Amino acid sequence: MFDTSTRKMARRCLPALCAACGLHAAAVQAQTAWAPQRPVTLVVPYNPGGGTDATARAVASRLSVLWKQPVLVENLGGADGLIGTRRVIEAAPDGYTLLFQVPSLLLMKYQRSLKAIDPVTRLTPVTAVATSPTALVMTATLPFKTLPELIAHCRTRPCNAGSGENSSKVRAQKFAADYQLRDLAVVNYKGTSPIVGDLVSGNLTMAFTGITAAMPLHKAGRVRILVTNGERRAQALPEVPTSLEAGWPDSYSVTWYGVFAPKGTPPAIARAIADATREAGKDTHVREALAVAGAEPAFTSPAAFETMIREDDARLAALVKRFPLED
Repeated sequence: MFDTSTRKMARRCLPALCAACGLHAAAVQAQTAWAPQRPVTLVVPYNPGGGTDATARAVASRLSVLWKQPVLVENLGGADGLIGTRRVIEAAPDGYTLLFQVPSLLLMKYQRSLKAIDPVTRLTPVTAVATSPTALVMTATLPFKTLPELIAHCRTRPCNAGSGENSSKVRAQKFAADYQLRDLAVVNYKGTSPIVGDLVSGNLTMAFTGITAAMPLHKAGRVRILVTNGERRAQALPEVPTSLEAGWPDSYSVTWYGVFAPKGTPPAIARAIADATREAGKDTHVREALAVAGAEPAFTSPAAFETMIREDDARLAALVKRFPLED
């Protein structure tokens, strides 16, 4: 039996003992955070050569070093990103199959072929990686260097706009509606690279796309980025005005690049992947690769990424209500 003084001492020591146990448990948990024990597949649901692919490969390369396991980028394009997205939805929720996606993911539920099925509800948001403003890019075979000049041209001549995924289709339709360009033809492509190729040759008048693939050709004078669609000028293109500066209000459109896992992935695994991705983002080579792609780092927790998705979902829902998608 303990005497009264012993019991009092025990009561005084108990909180400190519990705190020490908590610190020890946290240390053990940190030491045993999930890490892959075999290769990881990072699915990019678009063809090679665009901003999504370039950003994914930069991050995957560094994750391979941190995890001491290969992180294999698998390009699985088609159906506006649906084929690659479905590949991850159907994978085991164990952290070994991940998806690298952009906001077009949020528009898939509006495709008639999906019958209102929302792929986002079948995925676990893990982390945002970077953000990049979209842009209006035009062929350099035309002499125009300002947005008003392009609009005036398209009011009197046949023009077309290239689109590589759902969100760029919606932007092209909005542009046509904002400036009463009733005859603007929207041409669908399977990726950014062929769009840029047709801009260079003059087969396309303009395109609504990310800045990654167009930026080197813009600097070489082979295509022309007229405006970017962020709140401020892109760090990679300080000489290019924003669409607001050029006279196109209500045109905000910033792409995020983010990592998703299959629905049912344990929160501890999602957090571990997010933490490792954030650590990968500190690497100089990753930062340089993002800068070359015209993207800015934006690593987040799973919860913060989920908030970003909800906000973008509401904004895109309003747009697609005005400009319905067609399969």
